[in-house]
Amino acid sequence: MNMFYFSFIFMFISGLIIFCLSYKHLLLTLFSLEYLVLSLYLMFFVFLLWVGCELFFVLIFLVFSVCEGALGLGVLVNMIRSYGNDLLSSLSILSW
Repeated sequence: MNMFYFSFIFMFISGLIIFCLSYKHLLLTLFSLEYLVLSLYLMFFVFLLWVGCELFFVLIFLVFSVCEGALGLGVLVNMIRSYGNDLLSSLSILSW
């Protein structure tokens, strides 16, 4: 069972490392955020099964994570239509 928890922690830490290292592309950042949300979802689901609580909390968490993904995709599409790419390094406040 210890190895089971270690795999959850490894998933979360690897997602955080990818999130910190992919700061130039918005699409890679969104993918790593979705990976973090899925790893948190899995940990939350297993914890609620272990405690014996209702699983409606998992459904609410899943609804909020889908809303977060749709919002991120909308920002990505808007940025690609405005600037032509998803590179965060091409954005500048001084370009106005």
